[in-house]
Amino acid sequence: MRFLRRSLVGLFLLAATLALFGVAGAMVYDAVQAQMNEEPRSRPQRETVQIVNAVTVQIGQITPELRVFGEVRATRTLDIRPSAGGRVIEVSLNFRDGGAVQAGEVLLRVDPTDAQSALDRVGADVQDAQAELRDAQRALVLANDELDAAAEQARLRDAALARQVDLQTRGVGTTASVEAAKLAVSAANQAILSRRQSIANAQARIDQATTGQTRMQINLAEAERSLADVTVIAGFDGTLADVTLVEGGRVSANELLAHLIDPTELEVAFRVSTAQYARLLDTDGRLILADVQVALDVQGVDLAAKATISRESATVADGQSGRLIFATLDAPRGFRPGDFATLTVIEPPLDRVALLPSTAVAADNTVLVIGESDRLEEVKVQVLRRQGDNVIVRARDLNGSEVVAQRSPILGAGIKVKPLRRSADGEIVQEAPEMVALTAGKRAELIARIEGNSRIPAAAKQRILDQLKEDEIPAALLARLEG
Repeated sequence: MRFLRRSLVGLFLLAATLALFGVAGAMVYDAVQAQMNEEPRSRPQRETVQIVNAVTVQIGQITPELRVFGEVRATRTLDIRPSAGGRVIEVSLNFRDGGAVQAGEVLLRVDPTDAQSALDRVGADVQDAQAELRDAQRALVLANDELDAAAEQARLRDAALARQVDLQTRGVGTTASVEAAKLAVSAANQAILSRRQSIANAQARIDQATTGQTRMQINLAEAERSLADVTVIAGFDGTLADVTLVEGGRVSANELLAHLIDPTELEVAFRVSTAQYARLLDTDGRLILADVQVALDVQGVDLAAKATISRESATVADGQSGRLIFATLDAPRGFRPGDFATLTVIEPPLDRVALLPSTAVAADNTVLVIGESDRLEEVKVQVLRRQGDNVIVRARDLNGSEVVAQRSPILGAGIKVKPLRRSADGEIVQEAPEMVALTAGKRAELIARIEGNSRIPAAAKQRILDQLKEDEIPAALLARLEG
């Protein structure tokens, strides 16, 4: 009996459990059907607003600057080479690397013994030539005197011949006497010719002596120059470099001993591309004498100087490209030959152009203009120059418009943005929020709503309540609270 009772109770519980499972399944089925039959509810999508940096396009005149690198060179350099070889007996105290010398200062002197001996020998030869010339002149004087004597003797012989002829005519003289007188006249004339030959020889001797004396004078001048060449003198004010000589050493003729450099006469050579070179030409195709700013960074201290373009290289070296240009430094204080300096070449100004950040211009030369309702528009511009982090563009229709300063892949035409504008000193200009006034009832309603919301953190709740107690609150806050 007890077994039957327990069996019936178990069957009852099993039936009740199955009934409950059936009811639960029916409820789940009805819920699924109701969910599937409901119309889908979609929450409205809010448009994402991108924050961008805005820059205003200002059309005007801009002077482009070409940034290049160049090497400082000396335009006035002299090689110190002695013209005579020998032992160095005197060296200036300033004859060393970095020594400053003055024009006309004696740098070094070579032993002048050999040069002095050569000068003395040439001087003796000059005296011999002078003595020979004087002897030739005296011989010419004697030859002229002998010619005068011969001429006088010939005159006397002519007179004797005339007398003998006259005597013969009167019948007193003889034919033999006349012939003897004629022979005497002929001998006298022959003596005159001989004396004239002596005069010609004396004159030729004078000419040879004069030539010899001139030659000796030339040799004397050369010997004097050789003696002067043993002394090396500075040709101009400058600084010595690469000195390779000490006192007592021996040098050979034309040996390079040092370089004399004028530190006040410097220039800088720099290379530009062909396109950059074309921008430095005037309408006649000649290189403009543009101003150049030269800077040298030396451990954080900038050495600066002004320069002016003076000339350009006539040819392009093998393996090189572009053009090599030279600029003369005006006041090269602190600069030295061999310095690697930064140059800023001032190009001719450009009219009706604007300066924009390089990040504002895309590879296809387009910019994003902030149009109506702060939506972006893509506009094409003409890029004229790229200098540093900026570009110079020509876009006359964009004067006064705002463009995006930094482009990104998520920005494009039609995107709504919130521009951040900067003042002249680079600070971000904060726009004043739009304020609205609340009625007493509206303020009480909002305060009650905030106080009754337990999900808002205490600090944020207190901040909102403080704002609601003001006469006016930001419109954005009101919209957020009502939403």
